[in-house]
Amino acid sequence: MPLPHEAAPTKPCCAASRAGAGASPALPSPPASGPAQALAPEPRPTVFLPAATFLMGTDYAHANPGDGEGPVRPVSLSAFSIDASPVTNADFARFVHATGHVTEAERYGTSFVFQGQIPEDRYDELVEDTLAAAPWWCLVRGACWHAPQGPGSSIDARLAHPVVHVSWNDAMAYAAWSGATLPTEAQWEYAARGGLEQKLYPWGDELAPHGRFLCNVWQGEFPFLNTAADGYAATSPVDAFPPNGHGLLSVTGNTWEWCADFWSTDFSRAPARDPQGPPAGDARVMKGGSFLCHASYCNRYRPAARTMNTPDSSASNIGFRCAGPAR
Repeated sequence: MPLPHEAAPTKPCCAASRAGAGASPALPSPPASGPAQALAPEPRPTVFLPAATFLMGTDYAHANPGDGEGPVRPVSLSAFSIDASPVTNADFARFVHATGHVTEAERYGTSFVFQGQIPEDRYDELVEDTLAAAPWWCLVRGACWHAPQGPGSSIDARLAHPVVHVSWNDAMAYAAWSGATLPTEAQWEYAARGGLEQKLYPWGDELAPHGRFLCNVWQGEFPFLNTAADGYAATSPVDAFPPNGHGLLSVTGNTWEWCADFWSTDFSRAPARDPQGPPAGDARVMKGGSFLCHASYCNRYRPAARTMNTPDSSASNIGFRCAGPAR
């Protein structure tokens, strides 16, 4: 019997969805392109994780109701490999150059950008719409992976930052090209915990121990004031903060990361070994939080935290990393 796939979490997340922006235009077919360049993927640093059993989920009292973080449950995983960092702009550029891939944001002609990233003098020119439930999310004409704030912006100075404005479908296309796939939610959470059991963060229970910032999240008053005390008002290089105990970079904050699973909040019928999520659904799981997460609003920048989005959605804080068999 399929697991149910529920609606969005009760509190709109700091990731925007095309499903919340009214009717989207029919997605046009990709434009015809010339022969793809014969470029193979460059090897990316990966982490091998042997077979293990861990406690997945949390009973954290301040989790968002409706997210389905709990109950805490033992989950056993076969050995697997996972990227040490999210896919960067440089990585994705090589993929596009090799395959001619056109992202869904480019085909729609729009993607979501946080309002604070849009120049005030270009707001009326660039913004097509905003989300009623989260008006700080702006649907920007021309925003895409290589123009993350819309026309006139670029990734030239952000090649080591995680690629953004990629949908789940785009992420799967990259993964297939690289001979990998997306991690399951269980794989992602186990890897992100870094070997610690039931800690709030990959390094312990305190967000900034001894005043030291260990991830890229919002500081200040969301959504009006970001002091950028951690050094970054938007995305950061994937290696800007220390790795976790498994050697993974940027698993907390910076960008949300797509997982393979369809969304569900009912784990009672999920297998305890190598769970894959329900067999069908309308949305996919995202993990890790982003540079927009803050305790006063999202509070989803923890390994157990989770949210969802439609597989065609993209935004300036959504990226991904790949996983695969043990290698």
